[in-house]
Amino acid sequence: MCGIVGLFLKNEALKPQLGELLSAMLITMTDRGPDSAGIAIYGDEVSDMIKLTVQSASTDEDFPALEQSLHSLKGDNPKLSIRDTHAVIHANANQGDTIRAMLMSSHPNIRLMSYGQSIEIYKEVGLPKKVVERFNLTSASGSHGIGHTRMATESAVTTLGAHPFSTGSDQCLVHNGSLSNHNTLRRQLNREGITTQTENDSEVAAAYLTARMNEGDSLGEALTAGIADLDGFFTFVVGTRDGFGVLRDPIACKPAVMAENEDYVAFGSEYRALVGLPDIEQARVWEPEPAQVYFWSH
Repeated sequence: MCGIVGLFLKNEALKPQLGELLSAMLITMTDRGPDSAGIAIYGDEVSDMIKLTVQSASTDEDFPALEQSLHSLKGDNPKLSIRDTHAVIHANANQGDTIRAMLMSSHPNIRLMSYGQSIEIYKEVGLPKKVVERFNLTSASGSHGIGHTRMATESAVTTLGAHPFSTGSDQCLVHNGSLSNHNTLRRQLNREGITTQTENDSEVAAAYLTARMNEGDSLGEALTAGIADLDGFFTFVVGTRDGFGVLRDPIACKPAVMAENEDYVAFGSEYRALVGLPDIEQARVWEPEPAQVYFWSH
């Protein structure tokens, strides 16, 4: 039993409130998942720039060493912005692959949470309220975001095991449920060159969607293919650079509710996650249908 929230803003005037609204939704879902929590924020982009969000359990040692490595790169020096156990690397887009390779070879204790032009992911073990506070997520600005509160069933309670999972540029997924064929899919994806960092079944779902989109599928097409290829119970909320998608399995035993008005589209595992949103009384509220893909984009 986990809690999922998502908010896709249609009204740009609400962008400065994204973090505040999404954080309140997440905290409301605490009793569905007190083990760990995380949020993905899709913020403003800078032309020809990339952001890499990283995490370390030993920030006093790892982040200064990382900063030295970044300064040794040719061209403009990337900037490192530290937020508690996480940091965001701002770099030229053509430095992205070099930095990712450098993290793997020279900084094995630093974990890559996400990369892309827009996405930043912050996740840690602990109550959602504590996670929100330590990263000051209420101050975040952006166009859309998704969040997750976890009650662990399939793997250990760790930072890497927390959601959202990101396996591709500006892509991430949160999941409530359990997949039965994730080990088979993981081996298949590894053969295709898409690796995972954990034994979590939800990360495999994220990697599956990445693989489909790498082959040219839109997010909607990838989610549609997942109805047949992903066995088990699931409610997914997925983020991309410009979009937001929702899918429930054909049985749809995991709870889900959505709301849409002129200003936003919102998702919650329960309606109480949505009640604090502005003008919620003017929204169309419904339960997403089983095996039906819902998708919005800017």
